[in-house]
Amino acid sequence: MKWNWGTGIVLGMIGFIAFIMFMVITMLTDSDYDHDLVTENYYAKEMAYQDEIDQEKRLESLSKKINGKRTKEGWLIEFPEEINEINSSGTVFLYRPSNQKLDTQFDLKLSGSHLLIPDNKLVDGRWNITIEWTTKGNDYLYKESILY
Repeated sequence: MKWNWGTGIVLGMIGFIAFIMFMVITMLTDSDYDHDLVTENYYAKEMAYQDEIDQEKRLESLSKKINGKRTKEGWLIEFPEEINEINSSGTVFLYRPSNQKLDTQFDLKLSGSHLLIPDNKLVDGRWNITIEWTTKGNDYLYKESILY
């Protein structure tokens, strides 16, 4: 059989398609490339989104803005004076976009009007911190994306 340029183009295209198929199958079956959802029950969470908007607007009515900063001990979040351990309860959710196994949720435990997230709970990289709490019957929601 005589080889001409048409045969070369067809073989090149077949080789390219085979390479792409190999890469797609490798990515879909390899456990190193997990395809996690941000949240498992995203539909129910979407239905309650207006409540989140209201809680974030209530946050703007506080006397002072909430500030977060890195310290030697971890990530320190400073709340306004009217929010303290006596009148506040809620949850803290640490979301790691790159690894679902590092996501953590724990109860809000303030020290005065400060919250310290210990260094051993945070690995270097990007984190989304969500704090949802109730103070004097009002619900609040604080979200922050940080690079630790």
